[in-house]
Amino acid sequence: MNYIELAIKEGYKALELGEIPVGAIIVKDNKVVGRGHNLKESNKSVISHAEILAIEEACRNTGDWRLTGCEMYVTLEPCPMCAGAIIQSRISKLHIGTFNRDMGACGSIVDLVNDRHLNSYLNVNWLYNKECSDIITEFFKNRRKENKFLKKKGDEYDE
Repeated sequence: MNYIELAIKEGYKALELGEIPVGAIIVKDNKVVGRGHNLKESNKSVISHAEILAIEEACRNTGDWRLTGCEMYVTLEPCPMCAGAIIQSRISKLHIGTFNRDMGACGSIVDLVNDRHLNSYLNVNWLYNKECSDIITEFFKNRRKENKFLKKKGDEYDE
């Protein structure tokens, strides 16, 4: 089974809700035990990131907060908050679809998941998946267009 494809499907669920299109899947023994997509705006919660929601579901489904032996597939490199949750949950391997130029905490900007100061050594697999990259790029391109339109429309009302 192609688990990054399942994570991408989760990302599209977020996109349909107007959320940043990030999806995450957690697998243990070839079985999906957790899934999530961004719901930050929908839930009005700063912690409703795909990775956090997938971890919470995996903990419920496995009956343990320790996710040793689990692998996470995520479409976008986790931010510092999510990287911290991944470390704390003891996920064994992280598969990343594409890098995060703004908040990447798994090797692109900082590397919290492999920091000797944190006693953290996580096996990270960079997938460099084109669809993961394209969906996030397109989302922010459209958002910039919308913001320009709204700013322009706002300027008309100022006259």
